[in-house]
Amino acid sequence: MADVLVPYEDLKLGCSNKLQIAGVPSDHADIVADVLVHADARGVTSHGVLRTEHYVKRVKKGGLNVNPNFSVKETGPVTAIFNGDDGLGHVVSKYAMEHAIKLAKRNGIGMVSVINSSHCGALSYFVKQAAEANLVGMAMTQTDKVVVPFGGAEPYFGTNPIAYGFPASKHKPVILDMATSNVAFGKVLHAREAGTTIPADWGVDSSGKPSTDPNEVVALLPFAGPKGYGLAMVVDILSGIMTGSAFGPHITPMYGAYNEMRKLGHFFCVINPAMFTDPQSFLANMDRMIDEIHETKPAEGFNRVLVPGEPEQLREEERIQNGVPVTESVYNYLMHG
Repeated sequence: MADVLVPYEDLKLGCSNKLQIAGVPSDHADIVADVLVHADARGVTSHGVLRTEHYVKRVKKGGLNVNPNFSVKETGPVTAIFNGDDGLGHVVSKYAMEHAIKLAKRNGIGMVSVINSSHCGALSYFVKQAAEANLVGMAMTQTDKVVVPFGGAEPYFGTNPIAYGFPASKHKPVILDMATSNVAFGKVLHAREAGTTIPADWGVDSSGKPSTDPNEVVALLPFAGPKGYGLAMVVDILSGIMTGSAFGPHITPMYGAYNEMRKLGHFFCVINPAMFTDPQSFLANMDRMIDEIHETKPAEGFNRVLVPGEPEQLREEERIQNGVPVTESVYNYLMHG
C-alpha cells in the first residue's frame, strides 16, 4: 500500500480533529497531535498518527479520561508526584516535564514521577522540552508485557523505552530515544499495515521462535540480549515500582481491555548543568563534541558519522518542509474517515 505525503500542519490538524470529534478537548487534542506528528516526522512511525484510531477507540470505550483533573504534589525541593487522573499520556507527560524543568531551574534537579497516566508516545518529545530550555532531560516509561526476558520464551516486561536530551549552542540538541526491546512493537504493527516482512531479530512467535512474518509475532526480543533485558527492568523499577504503579505482566494491556484505565507510570528527570559547570562552557563543549564526532573518519559504507538522534532530526527538518508520509489507510482514516 502506497504512502501519502501530507503537509506537516495538515496532518496535525487531521489528527487533532479526529480526537476532538471523540470528545477530547481541543487543547489536549492539539498536544497529542503535536506529539504524534513529531514522531512521524522523525521517522518513528510506530509512535505516530497510526495510533490515533487506538486512542479514539479507548476514549469511546471509557478507558481514557478526556477531562482529567491534573494535580502535582511536591515531596521535596527537587521531587514531585504528578497525578495524570487517567488522561492522555502525551498531555500528562508534557505537563509533568514542564514541572520537572521548573524544579531544575529552581533547585538544580527536577525529578517527577507520574501516576495514573496512559500511553505517552515518543519520549523524544519530552526530553526535547528540557534540551530546548538548555537543561539535560531524561524520560522513561513502563509499558505492558510484550518483550521476552533474556533466556525466556514468553514476555514479562514491556518495550520500556528510555530517552535523554542534551542541549548544545549552535547545534540541535542531541536526543537519544530507544526502546529496550530491539524495536518498538509499533514497528511490527506498521509492517502489518504496510504488508512487509521484518528482520528475524525483532520478535518471536507463539512458540518463542524468531519470525520474519509480522502477523506471527506475539512478543519482542530485548536489544543486545541481557543488556536490553537489564535496562528494561531498570525502567520498570523507576517508572513502575517506584511510582507505586503496576509493573511487568500486571500492567493493563494497551490492546484489549479498552474500557479499563491503564494507570501507567512514567519518570522524568531534568538536570541543570549550571549546578555543576559553567553553562556556556557546557554548551560550547557539546558543540565541540558534536563537531569532533562529525569529523571522525567514517567506516566503509558510511558518508559521515552522526550523533544519536541526528538522522531523525534531519528527517524531521525535511518532512516539516516537504510533508510527512503516512500509509493510505491511516490517511483515509484521519482525513476522510
